[in-house]
Amino acid sequence: MNVVVENLHFSYPGKDVLQGIDLCLEETEIMCIVGPNGSGKSTLVKCIEDLLKPQQGRIILGGTDSGKLSSLDIARIIGYVPQSSKQIFSTTVFDTVLMGRKPHSSWRSSSEDVDVVIEILTTMNLAEIALQEFNHLSGGQQQRVLIARALAQKPKVLLLDEPTSALDIAHQLEVMEIIHNLVHKQRIAVLMVVHDLNLASRYADKIVMLNDGVVYASGSAGQILTSRSIEDVYGVEANIHSHRGVLSVTPVRRVIGSSRFHQIKELHSY
Repeated sequence: MNVVVENLHFSYPGKDVLQGIDLCLEETEIMCIVGPNGSGKSTLVKCIEDLLKPQQGRIILGGTDSGKLSSLDIARIIGYVPQSSKQIFSTTVFDTVLMGRKPHSSWRSSSEDVDVVIEILTTMNLAEIALQEFNHLSGGQQQRVLIARALAQKPKVLLLDEPTSALDIAHQLEVMEIIHNLVHKQRIAVLMVVHDLNLASRYADKIVMLNDGVVYASGSAGQILTSRSIEDVYGVEANIHSHRGVLSVTPVRRVIGSSRFHQIKELHSY
């Protein structure tokens, strides 16, 4: 299923956050949303998930305007993983992942629901801690369980807001490899917010770079991750290297006012 965002605007009281966002996420595609803090990344994800209502524009899921879909319909289509989750009542890992089956189940879980949870726990290498309480896990383990819960929905679209932020390097790669494999195995579309430009470069089919609530650029890693774009958007001088076809970004130093400098230079070039 593809996701199309058209002319999306969202504002909090006194602050415009998204200003005319357009993007298209295709089936079996991983799209990474990058950009500095405050650029609107998480807000965009929450609008697509229907947690926030945009003031203008529309979101189309598989050809249908999401505004015409019920909350249950959207829950059957989209799996969402927030940055973090605070559970008041502690549940086991197994029961936490089982919650992901609610959009497909009645009040009582079926044997199919249990089978799906067992499959996901095995895939995510969580079977050994299935009976441990979620609230007693480390932050990294909790994040992996939340991803497992979203996958238990069997979504057509998976939204992840900084899914690797609480993970060490090994588990970052593990989770990204699992997501990459599931995209093609289950034919899902994935949109994720990431801060690590090197992870985006390695795993994204398409990168969308936001800056001040607008799309600065969209395309492949080679098109988007350039010294110029990183200086303009992040205010950082960076070296870009390529190794075995994968770009890597190495920050060198902060450049104060670089974006404004380029804007003035371009204005005087006409």
